[in-house]
Amino acid sequence: MVLLWEWQMFHLIFNLETYQLPIPSTILEAMTENRTLLLSYAGYTMTEAVLGMLIGSTLGFVFAILAAAWPRWGKGGLVLIASLNAVPIVAMAPIMNLWFGAGMGSRIAIVTIMTMAAMAINAYKGMRMVDPLALDLMHSYAAKKHEVFRYLRVSNSLPFVFTALKINTTASMIGAIVGEFFFSSRGLGYLLSNSIKVAKMPLGWSCIIVAAIAGVIFYLIVERLEKVFLKWHTSNRS
Repeated sequence: MVLLWEWQMFHLIFNLETYQLPIPSTILEAMTENRTLLLSYAGYTMTEAVLGMLIGSTLGFVFAILAAAWPRWGKGGLVLIASLNAVPIVAMAPIMNLWFGAGMGSRIAIVTIMTMAAMAINAYKGMRMVDPLALDLMHSYAAKKHEVFRYLRVSNSLPFVFTALKINTTASMIGAIVGEFFFSSRGLGYLLSNSIKVAKMPLGWSCIIVAAIAGVIFYLIVERLEKVFLKWHTSNRS
């Protein structure tokens, strides 16, 4: 695919010019020339994504615990949290900028809201989908309610929690980059937006590639943590 791209086969098929779709060698050259700037801005964007994901995932997990502990209102509360995730980033960005200013805080807030729902819903599902035989065993040992919750429900939710975290790695990068399109003076989204405005397409594509690489690394780190913390789970047994 990269060779076909380099040989301008896609340009021929889709009737594109090289200024519309730069070839890989030109993009690589732009990445090499601007490597310091790209690394600096990538670190800025990753900071927004990681902090926002950690805050959003933590809040989502807390909401899941509350919903599982009090199931009568839990499902309704999760619906409200899920509704926040349906709000477009385009509508959310100006509000977050008004509340938290044009600095990093507004993008962290956007990512927080985008990552809460996935964690809350997945963690709640894991806490509720407990093996009835395991529940009977805990009751036969006269385990108290908080002990059942801690040792059975929370432990059972961990695979679901890491599934949500892997979903949130992608959502957090999207939220941070798109948020930078609107209000930012740094970051890959800001650099990408400015590069397109001044027709520096190789630099713009460099931002896309660096963001993709950062997203993959972020995902692989979460996947590695999953293997470390879930050694006991059947999916990690050889």
